[in-house]
Amino acid sequence: MRIGVDVGSVRVGVAVSDPDGLLAVPVTTLRRDVSRRGFADIDELADIVRDRHAVEVVVGLPRHLSGREGEAVRLARRYAEVLSARVAPVPVRLVDERLTTVVAHRRMAERGLRSRARRDLVDQEAAVQILQHHLDVRRARGGSGGAASGGTGRPLDSA
Repeated sequence: MRIGVDVGSVRVGVAVSDPDGLLAVPVTTLRRDVSRRGFADIDELADIVRDRHAVEVVVGLPRHLSGREGEAVRLARRYAEVLSARVAPVPVRLVDERLTTVVAHRRMAERGLRSRARRDLVDQEAAVQILQHHLDVRRARGGSGGAASGGTGRPLDSA
């Protein structure tokens, strides 16, 4: 089982794959911990990783469409580093997530969800998009475990 994570400034969307790594489904949305300590959401996510016996965690890297990296990328990298320390030896990979939130909003609108209802679910749907893309790329590469386009392709602890 693999876990996909969409890190935002307010919420963190979480998705999981089936045991065969074919399909990603939404799990939950965590509230970002903005307290002085600032790690309650990472602790919750680490519990999910352990409870589900995950073999890999995929964190979206929110690059600009041009490929540039801004403040959101720096925050996602930092989040992934802290998470990696909490879930070791489970590898945490960074993968390009450009347009996942746009796709998530579109899919939810197609399902008839109003924008207010979408707000609480869009992070989960973005996590699904991140993880599903990673699973599809992995499968196309013969299950090699490489990260999706734009990711490091290596666990953070060996990068």
